[in-house]
Amino acid sequence: MLVVILGLQYRLWVGSGSFAEVWRLQQKVESQAAINQSLSERNSRLNAEVLDLKRGFDAIEERARFNLGMIASNETFFMVVTSK
Repeated sequence: MLVVILGLQYRLWVGSGSFAEVWRLQQKVESQAAINQSLSERNSRLNAEVLDLKRGFDAIEERARFNLGMIASNETFFMVVTSK
């Protein structure tokens, strides 16, 4: 009887499906849930940006100005150079 109880206790604390393994898996699930949440927020931001680009020209113009240095025909470009 003592051997059976020790065998069951071993599986409960150390073996497959033990408390230690369940705790480790719960930690992994919580970690993955946090990663998934941040990726979901990033996807929402990207989706909003895509919708903005599809609907209006303001976002396209903003990107062209920032990334490509676009200047409109009625604007004047001034470059300020500082000496070192």
